This record gives sequence, C-alpha cells and structure tokens, in this order.
Amino acid sequence: MAASRLELNLVRLLCRCEVMAAEKRDPDEWRLEKYVGALEDMLQALKAQASKPASEVINEYSRKVDFLKGMLQAEKLTSSSEKALANQFLAPGRVPTTARERIPATKTVHLQSRARYTNEMRDELLGTDSAGEPELDVRKRTGVAGPRPGNEKQSAAELDLVLQRHQSLQEKLAEEMLGLARSLKTNTLAAQSVIKKDNQTLSHSLKMADQNLEKLKTESERLEQHTQKSVNWLLWAMLIIVCFIFISMILFIRIMPKLK
Repeated sequence: MAASRLELNLVRLLCRCEVMAAEKRDPDEWRLEKYVGALEDMLQALKAQASKPASEVINEYSRKVDFLKGMLQAEKLTSSSEKALANQFLAPGRVPTTARERIPATKTVHLQSRARYTNEMRDELLGTDSAGEPELDVRKRTGVAGPRPGNEKQSAAELDLVLQRHQSLQEKLAEEMLGLARSLKTNTLAAQSVIKKDNQTLSHSLKMADQNLEKLKTESERLEQHTQKSVNWLLWAMLIIVCFIFISMILFIRIMPKLK
C-alpha cells in the first residue's frame, strides 16, 4: 500500500530531526523541540487515519519520536550523571528511517549522546574541562590559570561527592525497580488467585447446569409418560361409559312396553 501524504511528511520531518539531533547544537536551540512536538501531532493524526500503515510501522515511528522526546528531556537535566542515567533508559529505533541508512539514525544519536555524557562525567570526576585543563570546581570556574595547593584535596572531595551521588542514584533506582518487581509479583499472584477462583466457580456452575439439564430431561420424560398414560385411561373410561349407556338404552327400549 502506498504511503499517504501525511506519512511522507512525517518521515521527512523525522529524518530532519534525526540529523539535527546528531549535530552539535547550541543550548538556546529551540527548533528541534518544536519539530518533535509537530512529530507527535502528525503521529496522532496518522494513527487516526482510516488507511493507516501497519502496526509495526506505527510502533517504529512512535519509538523514534519517544526517543527524540526523551533525549531532549535528558539534555535539560543539570548533572551529567543524571543525563547519563536517563540516556540509558532511552530506546532508539530498530529500523532505518530511509533506505539510504545502514544503521538507524536514532541508534547513532544514542551512541553519540552516551559517549558525550560519559566524557562529561569523566571531566566532572577528574575536575577538568572539555579541553582537559584542571578546574577548581565542577560547576563554578574561578578563572585562575594554575592549580593551587588546596586543589588536590578539593578535587578529591568533589570526586567523593560525585561518586556518592551517583551511587545513591543507582541505589534509589535499584530500590524503585525492586519495589516495582514486588508490586508486579503481588498483583500477578492476586490476579492468579482471582482467576483460579473464577475458574472453580465456573466449573462448579457448569457442573450444576449439566446436572440440572439431566434432571430436567428425566422429569420431562416422566411427565410425558404420565400424560400418555392418563390420556389412555381416560379414553378407555369414556368408551366404556358410552357403550354402557348405549346398551342400557337398548335394553330400556326393549323391556319397557310401547305406549299406546
């Protein structure tokens, strides 16, 4: 089935967004966010169409749009460790958008962003900027060219602080995942128990229905037999009464003299 005009526009805009996401952008760049919002609207309109593509194609479009949206949200985080953690949960597309791509562009963008956030974390941990020069603070630059005697202790303290923060984030995430797993297990066991009880109730109801049906058939047969017997006896009784009356009338006529 040929692609509709809306689908073609969506693919073109999606390719444009993937190219912009792969490029280095200024912090004040706003076009990509607007383009992703337009992609969401076009995707919803495409899902509402009567002649929409296959469900696998729709899911792939949704996967790529969600990836771009999640990437923009990750870039808005303040800490590089938070960005790297959020980047790990992003799922890029599995199929290339165009036939010219060998590898999905979203997957390439995912790898690039992961490498960039890893470098930022390394620079933050080592106390260096993007050029590899030492700095006194991770978030605040003092403008002093050379290191001071207290820089090593300060860098070690900052390194411990960042490591502790990263470890606490990982522990919090592990606790949340463990809680979700326990909740899912509890809900699954509860649903399994309810389904088991419903199956038992349904089996009992079916068994009772079969028994009632057998009893109904038996009672119906007995009632039919009883009705047939009653009709036969009544018929024979009526015949006997009619015959008796007929014979009595003949005898009465024969015995009684005729009136003169």
